Amino acid sequence: MSSFEDLVAEGAAVPTEGWDFSWFDGRATEERPSWGYAGLLAERMARADAALDVQTGGGEVLASVPVTPPTLRATESWPPNVDIARRRLAERGGTVVEVEDPADLPFPSDHFDLVVSRHPVATRWDEVHRVLRPTGSYLSQQVGPGSVRELTDFMMGPGAVAPHRPLPEFATSAGTSAMATVAVAEAAGLEVVTVRQEALRMEFHDVAAVVHFLRKVIWIVPGFTVDEYRDRLAELHDFTRRHGPFVAHSQRFLIEARKG
Repeated sequence: MSSFEDLVAEGAAVPTEGWDFSWFDGRATEERPSWGYAGLLAERMARADAALDVQTGGGEVLASVPVTPPTLRATESWPPNVDIARRRLAERGGTVVEVEDPADLPFPSDHFDLVVSRHPVATRWDEVHRVLRPTGSYLSQQVGPGSVRELTDFMMGPGAVAPHRPLPEFATSAGTSAMATVAVAEAAGLEVVTVRQEALRMEFHDVAAVVHFLRKVIWIVPGFTVDEYRDRLAELHDFTRRHGPFVAHSQRFLIEARKG
């Protein structure tokens, strides 16, 4: 049985580039939303002529679709992910542009018939509206408010709130409620046609999984470092040894909107 120090060191050593979560197999689990985002994405991509994936990460989800449209573009803000996504999506005929999350999209107006985004850090609804062609669609799986709150509270104390950076008008950030998101999307000129929400059970089986997760998903405990949170990690390690997995819940919602 691995010691606390060994597990912490293991979690701290795993690379965080990209959005491949296969390292967590056997160490952490998360329920998937019933709507099946990857399947919806594949269906929409097969019908599209020109598509854009905003904040693609390492391009993992986009690269999984069986059929890609003739024009395929993606954006990503984190340089290590940009390099991974460019290599991965080049094989599918895709082009990746490095763009800050809340910035204007560097594409012409009325250019895409499909825009998608999975777990965006920020959504510029005005820019989505601008780059979509008339009757074009936006499909996104977003992070709802209080996602993984149990882990945030355990590490930072009950009621801790992650700081939010200022966003442009007609923008929302991860953690914005579905109702507020719908309001901003509609104010930007889009017609919201689908909204679905679910809370999904997560289990962390050891402290290594928690360390890697907090290094990878940086908004759960902003500014997380092993040294700063070593005491809390030790308590969590003791909890999992005594009681089994640490349980939290991710909050997700699906939103689909159209440009009239």
